[in-house]
Formats: sequence, C-alpha cells, structure tokens
Amino acid sequence: MRLVDANQTLDHLRTPPIACLWHNRLALSMWIWKHLRRYCAFSAGLVALISASHDGGILARVLRFFKVEAVRGSTSRRGAQALLELTSWTDRGYVIAITPDGPRGPRYRVHDGILALAQVSGRPIVPVSSKVGWKLCLKSWDRFQVPLPFARCEVRIGEPLIVPRHATDQERESLRHELTRRMMELTSDD
Repeated sequence: MRLVDANQTLDHLRTPPIACLWHNRLALSMWIWKHLRRYCAFSAGLVALISASHDGGILARVLRFFKVEAVRGSTSRRGAQALLELTSWTDRGYVIAITPDGPRGPRYRVHDGILALAQVSGRPIVPVSSKVGWKLCLKSWDRFQVPLPFARCEVRIGEPLIVPRHATDQERESLRHELTRRMMELTSDD
C-alpha cells in the first residue's frame, strides 16, 4: 500500500479536517487513518459518522476496537442530531470521517451533510479515495470493494475544500459539485 500526494496536501493543515471517503472504500479506512494520523498529530483522534441502522451498530462496535469514536446518524435517520454531535467533536479537536454517499447512495453522490458540517465548523474537507489493484466488488448498491491478499493499494488525497460560514444555498450547491469533481478525480474503479 502506498499513500499518494499526502505530503503536498496535508502538510499545511492547521486544524483537524473532515475526511471525505466514498462508502465503497471503507475496507481500507483504518489503514488510511493509521497513515493520515501523522499529518494530523495535533488532533485528539478520529470520529466517524456511522449509519443508525443495525449494520451501523456492528461497525461502531468494531471501530471502538481501533479507538475510533462513532456518531450515529444519516440523511434519513438522526441527521440533525448527528450534525450537532459532530460539531461538538470538532470543538474538541477530532478529525471527522464521513462517507458522503452513504449509507444508501446513490453511489458517488455527495449529500449535503458533509458541507453543512464544514460550514458550521469551519473545518476543511479533505477528499480521500483509493485504488485497489486486486479486489472483490460486492453486488451492493455501492459495489463495495474488498481488497484481496497481496493487492496493490494506492490511497489518494486531494486538495482541501473550504465551505465559507456564510455560503448561500447556491454557493453550497456549487461546492457540492466541486467536492464531487475532486473526489471523482481521485477515484478509479478499474
């Protein structure tokens, strides 16, 4: 596994970012955090937004094993409460991880929650994606990728995106398209 462009992108961060990762690339998330942590040494840790579903409960318990905190919620369940909880975690100095197209998709479509959090917290959104050379793609809505043993994995980090605190709805929509563009620039499904 190798990290691409992390030095150029993350060295100038002064505040713990909001990491933006597609839902179908979650299998590498703990490995990614292990390597990104050195660029976020000033952070208190990692908090992940996890679905309020039964499957999300299982994932939250697994993440506790890795010392990752979980906030439960999504666009369809507990969204407003999750945004408030995530804001309090940003105030305490944590990096936030969000899959902007989860938990139900559509695949590669950025929902508004990540932009709302960036707007109220003032935190930059850092696009993160990966390319796995040898993998299984599940027949789920997101075509979840499971890296196979000895697969070459490349983690790609994009330029941070800032959402101004006083952004209008039109500006946020434009920034949503820009975040999608930056994420897709890093994403390869071959």
